[in-house]
Amino acid sequence: MMTDNINSLSDITKMSEDIRSEVNKSIVGLTNHIDTLTLSLLTGGHVLLEGLPGTAKTFLAVSFSNTLSLENNRIQSTPDMMPGDVTGTRIYNPKTLEFDFHAGPIFANMVIVDEINRAPPRTQAAFLEAMQEGQVTVDGETSILDQPFMVLATKNPLEYEGTFPLSPTQLDRFMFRINLNYPTLDEEIEILRNKTKSLDSSSRIISKDQILQARKFLIDNMSVDDGISEYISSIVQSTRTQEGIIIGASPTAAVSLLNASRGHAAIIRGSDKVTTEDVKAVAYDVLNHRLLIKQSDIADSGTDAESSNTAEKIITDIIQSGGT
Repeated sequence: MMTDNINSLSDITKMSEDIRSEVNKSIVGLTNHIDTLTLSLLTGGHVLLEGLPGTAKTFLAVSFSNTLSLENNRIQSTPDMMPGDVTGTRIYNPKTLEFDFHAGPIFANMVIVDEINRAPPRTQAAFLEAMQEGQVTVDGETSILDQPFMVLATKNPLEYEGTFPLSPTQLDRFMFRINLNYPTLDEEIEILRNKTKSLDSSSRIISKDQILQARKFLIDNMSVDDGISEYISSIVQSTRTQEGIIIGASPTAAVSLLNASRGHAAIIRGSDKVTTEDVKAVAYDVLNHRLLIKQSDIADSGTDAESSNTAEKIITDIIQSGGT
């Protein structure tokens, strides 16, 4: 259990270690993903978990949220969902002769959205204002969401029937898109062993005040040199001019990359100074869902394993070259 107050980088490091240890009671082999979720939480970002069926996307989201003493809500997306199912709606009260607002599940600190691409575009748009501005407007009246506020959504890339694509605007609201793959042999053996014994469930060990204090500490105490800002800008600018990319990263992506780099320096390295290595460490997960790559460049070229015709290699080359 952590101290009540966050006064130093060591307190933030301890917080991330506690979360990692607690989630690892039920999750096998996803330590880096747990750290990324923590990083996003403490820098005010949202996360999209994408992967094949059965790769523990929702299990990871729930296990992570269960370590936090926050109000948590979960939304199962369906093709017939309406925006009011997310934001809430006004219902007529015959006793008062007025319409009373009934808040939807978006009114929570941590909102887990299962299979977000099963929600139709109109309903997906209900998340936009909340994720960008921390508020919800229904029938012309705006309500401010309680902080911290984080959306943790899952998406299955293979189930095309009954799904809708996420718009570039929606994708740009997520600080990270994390891809979950199948476990290794050793990890799968450990998963099966865990299924044969009783496991301790995660405990709520991190408070709302601790999260808010950590966020403020990172904003007030992290050092970002002009060279880092120029480095981030050069990477983002390069995505807009690179051959093979139709739509590059937005200014929002640049801000997300800066915030993610700040969080990586503090949480992963325990340093108050952001370096180019911090930027490189987070850049792929920040950028991979924000760029529209030409289909001809995505197509598999065949036997050449070193082919540049993949979205991953295009982005990685930009990151490694520093946008030059």
